[in-house]
Amino acid sequence: MESAGNLLIIGKEPSLAEMLKASPVAADFRIHFCRIGQDILDFIKDRSIRIAILDFEEIRKDASSLLRKLKKFDPLLHVVMIGGPLHPEEVLDWIHQGATDYLVKPLEIETIHEALKKASEKRELRRETFLLEKRLEKKYVFQGLTSKNPYMLEIFGLIENIARYFTSVLITGETGTGKEMVARAIHDLSGVENRKLVICDCASIPESLFESELFGYVRGAFTGADRNKRGLFDDAHEGTIFLDEIGDVPMPVQAKLLRVLETRQFRPLGSNEMKYVHVRIMAASNRNLAAAIKQNAFREDLYHRLNRVEIHLPPLRERPEDIPLLVRHFLHNSNKAYGKSVKGVSRDVQKLFLRYHWPGNIRELENVIQSAVLVSKKDFIDLADLPKNLRDFLPARSGMPFIDKENLSTLDDLEKEYIAYLLKVTNHNLKKTAKILNISRTTLYNKLGKYHLQ
Repeated sequence: MESAGNLLIIGKEPSLAEMLKASPVAADFRIHFCRIGQDILDFIKDRSIRIAILDFEEIRKDASSLLRKLKKFDPLLHVVMIGGPLHPEEVLDWIHQGATDYLVKPLEIETIHEALKKASEKRELRRETFLLEKRLEKKYVFQGLTSKNPYMLEIFGLIENIARYFTSVLITGETGTGKEMVARAIHDLSGVENRKLVICDCASIPESLFESELFGYVRGAFTGADRNKRGLFDDAHEGTIFLDEIGDVPMPVQAKLLRVLETRQFRPLGSNEMKYVHVRIMAASNRNLAAAIKQNAFREDLYHRLNRVEIHLPPLRERPEDIPLLVRHFLHNSNKAYGKSVKGVSRDVQKLFLRYHWPGNIRELENVIQSAVLVSKKDFIDLADLPKNLRDFLPARSGMPFIDKENLSTLDDLEKEYIAYLLKVTNHNLKKTAKILNISRTTLYNKLGKYHLQ
């Protein structure tokens, strides 16, 4: 075996380090010793330490806090604990805190050597996996949007293609699916990113104030108008205006929006003069605007003017493969915001996240992670850290079942249930289902026949 790198012994006395230097271990590792009380983190950084041995009995008082510091400093550092016999639950506790292994004294050199070689191999594998995950995550991140869902990847390409064209865009999807982030991505890639992106939350504007908010007013336009006021369209000149929840705009104002789209001109409230504005209009809605048109609640001509390009964002329940990516992304942001070091979520939480229907979509997931990071007292999020509505969640019978010891499933059973689950969340889109499964359409057809799935 080639030299695996630097090995650090941490303790009060250098006896173990001296013993290992005189053993076959020295052929595979460069052995260093650091006494408790020294600046261990600087020592590890300066010598590129890959594996550390902590003598639990020598540093019993500081072992737990030191282990946390080491793992926070370098998540890829392998830490082997050695000491007297412990109860299995105590050993598991050390493993949960980040230790790679726990070896019981008295130790044979061969035992230490074998444990160190395994730790070195694990480190290399983890390093490669870590780098691969980083590359993959970078591949699936686009202008702040994160997804590996095939349909979303197509949307990323569409955003890139249309961004440079000064045309109106309609973004649809349920609340919390990321409509504003799509608008920001288009603006940032449009070539006018140094210009303003003006956000207008149409749902929060009282009906009587819509016109003055959008187009402004002149002094004397109404009682209390003692000065001129610029509207949002004025503010967005030469840039972009994003009309969020466009379906909430009153019909009279919709007519004026249509005129702006057609002529690039508007008249401030109380003014006799038209103003010219060069602005890109993007709009979003969580409502079915086609249905609103039939109910005479939305203008059909305005819909077609806004809908030069439509981007529909699927709900999170149709993008289950994105949940792990989004969880890691929100964990990173929450740790940074709150000064925490939560590394992940438990398996029970993973299962719950994949089963939950996420009515608030990505925004709800982000809020759940932020809340859980704040309350968690461990280095991972467990069920107890989640909001009550998630802890009380009972998955529907039609969802994909989990294996338990009393109800074991065959691999065919699991595959059948998973395919049925994907068909449900993709609305029976066979192309999308085959892409998620990473199989051909022909193979999917064969499996549908095998499992009698329609």
